[in-house]
Amino acid sequence: MSRMGQMTVCKKPYGGWPNCYWLTNGRLELVVTTDVGPRIIRFGFVGEANVLREYPKLLGRSGGAEWLIYGGHRLWEAPEDPARTYQPDNAPVVAAQQGQTLAVTQAADQVTQTEKSIELRFGSAGQVVVTHRLTNRSHAPVQLAPWAITVMDEGGVAIVPLPPRGVHPESLSASSILTLWPYTDLSDSRWTWGQRYILLRQTPSATLPQKIGASIPDGWAAYANGGSLLVKTFRRETGACYPDMGANVEVFTNDTMLEVETLGPLEHVAPGEAAEHTEEWFLFRDVPDPRSDDEVDRFVLPRVQEALNLSRSR
Repeated sequence: MSRMGQMTVCKKPYGGWPNCYWLTNGRLELVVTTDVGPRIIRFGFVGEANVLREYPKLLGRSGGAEWLIYGGHRLWEAPEDPARTYQPDNAPVVAAQQGQTLAVTQAADQVTQTEKSIELRFGSAGQVVVTHRLTNRSHAPVQLAPWAITVMDEGGVAIVPLPPRGVHPESLSASSILTLWPYTDLSDSRWTWGQRYILLRQTPSATLPQKIGASIPDGWAAYANGGSLLVKTFRRETGACYPDMGANVEVFTNDTMLEVETLGPLEHVAPGEAAEHTEEWFLFRDVPDPRSDDEVDRFVLPRVQEALNLSRSR
């Protein structure tokens, strides 16, 4: 992967939204909406396909009191709550560039009084550094966690690593957690339960949603689709409390998309203070969609190790 950290920014339309910011380092390209958001609506190699899901009927829409998925990448507030989480992001947001960083900020809404901001820059290894920030604009402390949700295009497979395995009777202590939702069906054929990895396939013909959460100390999750591989790296804080019974990684799918989600720890955020959570995005070519642990080890893990090494060296 070439070492490129310089960012070029231009403002031009995308998908019917007139005020979008296009960011590139010459290899990767992102499009950020400001007519709604904050949203990263496009991510991919320059001039090539968008690896994120778009909803053509929603492109260019704005306004209204109903939350709309739009697609792309968004920032939510965890834990999930109908009254707080699904506040619409249908109004214009403010973009501000400072040097090699672009920040896109949504003003605090009247219900949550939480300001949402996504900050973008390119790392020296050519990756995208995405910082998510929730700022408490109310007059009282609030408990929350940043929730980074990347909506991937249909037809691929999510890869979630399991913590290091052991053998009985040498390994007698519980080592990790798996969070299930009431609608989670472990017998669904979209799941592959390996010894070292969990795989979840996005299948357009499968209409029932599926979701799990997990405590992942390894600091990565990935999505492979048609030769491209997105690797998201992040840090898990040892000893911190995470939402959803301790999950810092979650994957969700339905018949239109698959979400690769990471979460920051739950924090009591004082008025005027903020909770932050950072991901680094690496995109690779020519990686087959894995169907087993062995194929993850063969095709995906070398790219993950490259991403982790580059992330740790910054």
